[in-house]
Amino acid sequence: MQTQIKAKSAAENQASTHAGNTFQGFSVVDYPTSKRLKVVTLHAETMAAFIAAVEEWSVQNIEYKPFLRFEVADRLDAITNYTLGAFLNATVRDRETGAFLLNYNDELIGETGELRTELDIKLSTAVSHIIGLSNYDAMYGQYYARFTVRHVDNSDSYLRKAYRRMELHNDGTYVNERTDYVLMQKLKEENMQGGNSLMLHLDDWAELDKFYHHPLAKKDILWGAPKSKNVETKVEHPIFFEEDANGKPLMLYIDQFAEPRNKEEGKYLYEMGESLEADPNYLSVPMPVGTMMVLHNHFWLHGRDQFVPHPELCRELLRQRGHFTD
Repeated sequence: MQTQIKAKSAAENQASTHAGNTFQGFSVVDYPTSKRLKVVTLHAETMAAFIAAVEEWSVQNIEYKPFLRFEVADRLDAITNYTLGAFLNATVRDRETGAFLLNYNDELIGETGELRTELDIKLSTAVSHIIGLSNYDAMYGQYYARFTVRHVDNSDSYLRKAYRRMELHNDGTYVNERTDYVLMQKLKEENMQGGNSLMLHLDDWAELDKFYHHPLAKKDILWGAPKSKNVETKVEHPIFFEEDANGKPLMLYIDQFAEPRNKEEGKYLYEMGESLEADPNYLSVPMPVGTMMVLHNHFWLHGRDQFVPHPELCRELLRQRGHFTD
């Protein structure tokens, strides 16, 4: 893959610092409206070095040979003298933060079209495998999924519905494997306004205590999935399924796929959904093409705002969901 860096600054050749930490090849700032969410920007020279380091492999190579995913991750981390991996892992595991946006200056990268998409998939693969191991995504048949939101949609879930808000939720509710983290990356957008990513940290939910101390909080709920997910089995688990090392709750919830078995469960789920959607403490985060959002799946809930209608609307997203390996 041939890529040219159009410009570089002297500052990008130097280490950067944030909150007393020193980084090489990237910078970190707090998101403007929340110190919980960190914004990581890879320097142009880091991106150039990463492209050169992984250009021998296509995305198909990485799909067919799972060990290459970890090699891609190591090569990115090595470019930063392993300061990137240390920061990303510390951030996503820390309950006080638990999320970051990662981006690069796409004006300095010469790739467009499918070559740009291949680069973005390699980059998201590196990031996810610095953090852990991505789970198999049955909807797409790979360790990642790609899906498109368009003006018209006839699918069987809210994932591709452009003109309604996708409610706040956790991923991995209907599978028999841990989903510790979620990565979402925008690959393409056309004729798009709105559709910001929505995020709510569990500890910022005003009515957390009300629902965490409810009699049904730790009782098993039945969870299933529509046909498009290609998962036929159902699972049972509580919404507040675990506590962290400090005894604080971890959450695993989505309104679409819960299957209440009685009126009490239905009422609890309904009131929980109403509370989450009414909470004012959520973040509304725009994501440019190439940007990825990575969050701890049990500290944060996420969703998507509605788009402004347009007959040629098109937005393609990549998703990776995985578990920590240490």
